[in-house]
Amino acid sequence: MQTGTPTLFGRAALLDAVAARLGAGGGVALHGPEGIGKTALLDAVAAAARARGELVVRLRPAPGERRLPYAGVADLVAQLPPGALAALPPAHRTALAVLRRGTAPRAGTPALARRLVLPGLLAHCARARSVLLVIDDVQWLDAESAELIGFAMRRRPGPRVRVVAAQRFPDPAGRHRAARLCPAPVADLLVPPLAADDLTALLEAHGLPCRTASRLHQASGGNPFLALTLGGAAGAGPAWRPAPLPEPARAMLRRRIDALPAPVAGTLLVAALATEPTVTTLIRAGHEDAGRDLRAAAAAGLIELHGESIRFVPPALATVLAEDAGAARRAGVHDALANAALDETDNVRHRALRSGRPDADVATDLVAAAERALGRGDGRTAAELYLLAADRCPRSLAAARFDWLVAAAGTALTVGAPTTAGRAAEAVLAAADAPARHRVTARLVLIDLAGQALADMGETFAAALQEAGDDVTLIAPVRLRLTWAAMLAGDPATAADWAVGAAAAAQSAGDPATEAMALSALAQIQRVRGEPRWARTLERSLALPAPLAPGWLHMGPRYLAARFAMVDDRLDEARAELLRLLALADQDRTGEALVEVLRSLSEVASRAGRCRDALRYAHRAVAAAQQAGLSPGPTWYTAAVAELTGGSLAAAAGYARRGVRASEQEGDRLYLRRNLHALGLAELRAGETRPGVAALRRLRELEGGATDPMIVRWRGDLAGGLAALGEHAAAELMLAEARAAAAPLGEHPGVAGYLDRATAVVLSESGRADAAVRLSAAAARHFAELRQPIEQAHALLVQGSAERRRRRYAAARGAIGAALALFLAADAKPWTEQTERALARTEGGSTQPADLGLTSTEARIAGLVRDGASNREIANQLYLSVKTVEATLTRVYRKLGVRSRTQLSSRLPAAGPAPTRVFPDSVTVVDA
Repeated sequence: MQTGTPTLFGRAALLDAVAARLGAGGGVALHGPEGIGKTALLDAVAAAARARGELVVRLRPAPGERRLPYAGVADLVAQLPPGALAALPPAHRTALAVLRRGTAPRAGTPALARRLVLPGLLAHCARARSVLLVIDDVQWLDAESAELIGFAMRRRPGPRVRVVAAQRFPDPAGRHRAARLCPAPVADLLVPPLAADDLTALLEAHGLPCRTASRLHQASGGNPFLALTLGGAAGAGPAWRPAPLPEPARAMLRRRIDALPAPVAGTLLVAALATEPTVTTLIRAGHEDAGRDLRAAAAAGLIELHGESIRFVPPALATVLAEDAGAARRAGVHDALANAALDETDNVRHRALRSGRPDADVATDLVAAAERALGRGDGRTAAELYLLAADRCPRSLAAARFDWLVAAAGTALTVGAPTTAGRAAEAVLAAADAPARHRVTARLVLIDLAGQALADMGETFAAALQEAGDDVTLIAPVRLRLTWAAMLAGDPATAADWAVGAAAAAQSAGDPATEAMALSALAQIQRVRGEPRWARTLERSLALPAPLAPGWLHMGPRYLAARFAMVDDRLDEARAELLRLLALADQDRTGEALVEVLRSLSEVASRAGRCRDALRYAHRAVAAAQQAGLSPGPTWYTAAVAELTGGSLAAAAGYARRGVRASEQEGDRLYLRRNLHALGLAELRAGETRPGVAALRRLRELEGGATDPMIVRWRGDLAGGLAALGEHAAAELMLAEARAAAAPLGEHPGVAGYLDRATAVVLSESGRADAAVRLSAAAARHFAELRQPIEQAHALLVQGSAERRRRRYAAARGAIGAALALFLAADAKPWTEQTERALARTEGGSTQPADLGLTSTEARIAGLVRDGASNREIANQLYLSVKTVEATLTRVYRKLGVRSRTQLSSRLPAAGPAPTRVFPDSVTVVDA
């Protein structure tokens, strides 16, 4: 798009399709529901056309103008140059004078003159410059103007007159009304909902926090207007609480419903109130023509049909249908659904929903149904039924109500139903007579719902400790969460103190599950701090007899042991255990546990060279976290890692940037560091060296007490980036720091390979290619021993780059070709593309500045000298001092045996594509 074009998110492909059609002549008809972004697209198309110097005529009819004859034509003519009007024949000018008044012409005005006015005007304007007619909201254009514009386009005004028209869909006047206003050939394009990533970017651009933006995609169905409206209504409330439906959004959805025939709307009401709506359910409830009605609703874009199942798009449509129906009508529908239910649980639920009055029999039936649902592993249904039972609870069962609310909150939390969990927990805290143990449990649920944003839960923590008193059964879980909060805040010393206290309290309380989680957290802290006793702590945790509930798998010793196996390069062991945990988490549909296991499987697959698996697991984790309302920072980090190996560098950078913002917003220093690492790698590999180094330098500032180099291997990446910038002394210091941190680990092949490869990069960038070849070859052997093909191939790529600097092209082709074979076998797409480019530069001994034995900084400076830049211009462009440029240029003269800028230019080849940068350890090793 041209400068000045409005910023759009997720519409690049659609804009390209519009531009292609208009560029070849003809017209574009855009269709989509209200709020989908048609006007924004038209704004972008019009802005681009104006930037090209075209005459843009914009029509924006309003609903009240539909019955005002010739209002659209009057608006169109008013925007044309005055010279075009003077060139018309007298009869046409007379007709035009009448039309511009927006009134019906008198009998004396020839019909043909009226019809030929627009073709003549547009043809005259098109002689001077191209004309683009942009018509928004075609459904409100008056019929007379539509007829005249359509006639003008059928007269084939030529390729310099184009039309782009947008029409709301569904429209009772017909979908193809916009197409009839366009000259042939016409591209008929549907404006789809925005994808989750694009909508999140849009909402973030409007100032909404990442976590809120992420969950609004599901609520809005990808409709930008609805998402922005819901986001504005969400305010600063808890992340789990759904935003109230504002009146503008409600009115928009109501208009879509009102456009449907009454029988179709009636069928949709039954679907809105059904537990899991299917075509068969609606037929059993008395709607014999449900199939026909649902097809009509799907054609109107209100629902999606997947076999028998029905899904509203957006889900808020079901809310509007139910609320507008009124209590009496809803009761009748619930009666019909209760009678139609084949499942006893579904029958109980609909009987309960017929009325909001307390009823002891209904409440006890709901509890029994909830327990049956738990027995078959349906925690989501169980949580909803427990909460409904509490809502229908009479005074006589008031004591049991708190048990039901706590059961609803805890069950909903573990299955990833944050709205139900939050409602139940707040109901407990709203009751003045709730027992202390229930109040503490409710506060713990709200703390867990905060996800990574535990830094904002200080008051809740304080209240929970106060209400827990001396009860160790309550103190232990509160201390456990204080441990997690301190870990996220980057305070390992405080986290260790809380973990020790939590384990002691849990042991006193006879609570092995909490004790195991506390010891697991302590082992993680000890490992991060480089304390060897972490292994003994983990053994104590694993030895506890009681298994953890599936919902807490990701906080237990088995999961942590799998993470440590991954960090220690025991990838087969890690994968086997994670697959066993996935079977448990997936079977119970546990929200956060499922997300965390998927994340770890993705990271293991990335390092093991199974790039397709890595992407699949990562994208599953992102979707599951969004559905469960979890913090997006960790899953966006995992997606960035997967994209770095098997997807695209641009996607990796996008995920990492959003992960950085999400972690910053939630005060999560742990994943802020991880996302900065992924972002730095994506920038470095894309050739954006300075931003990449800046991200890694920021990570270093945040590192705090984390010393174990196996967990996040970032120091070598920073050293390589510094060397690429010509900061060789700083790169050497960073390598020394990395080796000092790794010294306690001994000769671990993974650490040795990582450090050798990082050192090889720095040596190669510093002009010591011989040593770089030896170290990179050693690194490749280490990674081959560990069966890590991506890491091995990366080391071979570094080796090939160093061989090329020695001008040993056959050896370079051999190393780079071996790397390419490994990358292809792993389906590592971004690596494959980079390696193919590197291999092409070795064919036939082709030379670039770097092939003359120069480092990358020397090659860049030499190339700029060849192109005529002064030393000061070079310094400004490369962000170096003039003295650094002068010293580097002296080294270049010495290496090439020249004495002047003229001789230097004669030694260099003509300007070509810049050499691909190769940086160390672009496969991230994640936190434990």
